[in-house]
Amino acid sequence: MTGQQDGWVRSVPGGLSLCVRLTPKSSRDGFDGVGHGADGRIFVKARVRAAPEKGKANKALIALLAKRTGLAATRITLTSGATSRLKTLLVQGDDLSAIDLAARVFPSPDGTCDR
Repeated sequence: MTGQQDGWVRSVPGGLSLCVRLTPKSSRDGFDGVGHGADGRIFVKARVRAAPEKGKANKALIALLAKRTGLAATRITLTSGATSRLKTLLVQGDDLSAIDLAARVFPSPDGTCDR
């Protein structure tokens, strides 16, 4: 995902790619809207209670996304950023559009979901 025009979710061969900025060791699990990096990258802001050790925060992120979207966690894989706050996830399958996935992550009209 390079540049603002791509958005935080986009179609790729085999599924959807998501750009996520993860905050581990938070007081709660959830999504906090969309952010913009200094490089122009757009990402969804997520937070999990799990600590960033031995992949626990990454697993918690996948579980959170699976729960929010109603998809099996086995369809979601971390493709980059295992030790970084900025991560790229792949949601496998062609049965879900980028718009559908975004609506599942942010079900309210104002783009928020956990407040």
